[in-house]
Amino acid sequence: MKIYTRTGDTGETSLYGGDRRRKDDARVDAYGEVDELNAWLGLARGSHLDPSLGEEIVVIQRDLFALGAQLADIGDKLAPRVTKAVIVDGHVERLEQLIDRLETELPPLRRFILAGGTPAGAALHVARTVCRRAERRIVGLQPPVDPVLVRYVNRLSDLLFVLARAANHRARVPEAEW
Repeated sequence: MKIYTRTGDTGETSLYGGDRRRKDDARVDAYGEVDELNAWLGLARGSHLDPSLGEEIVVIQRDLFALGAQLADIGDKLAPRVTKAVIVDGHVERLEQLIDRLETELPPLRRFILAGGTPAGAALHVARTVCRRAERRIVGLQPPVDPVLVRYVNRLSDLLFVLARAANHRARVPEAEW
């Protein structure tokens, strides 16, 4: 299989099921934001991140592939065929449980903190902002997406903030308060 297909040379791409869309289509833009988020998480993992946090991020990266697949599936044809490509409420609950677990090791927030810290922590702060951008793109899609996708990215941005704090805390890098 070749990496290039030439099918996008006219500025169009295919959604799941074969529907062709311009590359600046809102749906393509939304899953492009999810792809960028996934790449930032890869950068965080490759930036001397605590291994247990890295394992959690791998799970999230897999979720993001599923999320992108669902965004590209306007006909809801994917779910019955590929269950690993479907985000459900259990995914959101898993994120919430991880937030709760990580917050027990962090000092309570008393002020806003500035993004930064270790390279991994800083990359996770960037990932959080990319996640928020993806969320804005997703909520504007027509027809609207399954509401669980919006809940997932909303909770994920919260988790990414906590992961950035945890990465810096575990590396003993103090947070800069505003």
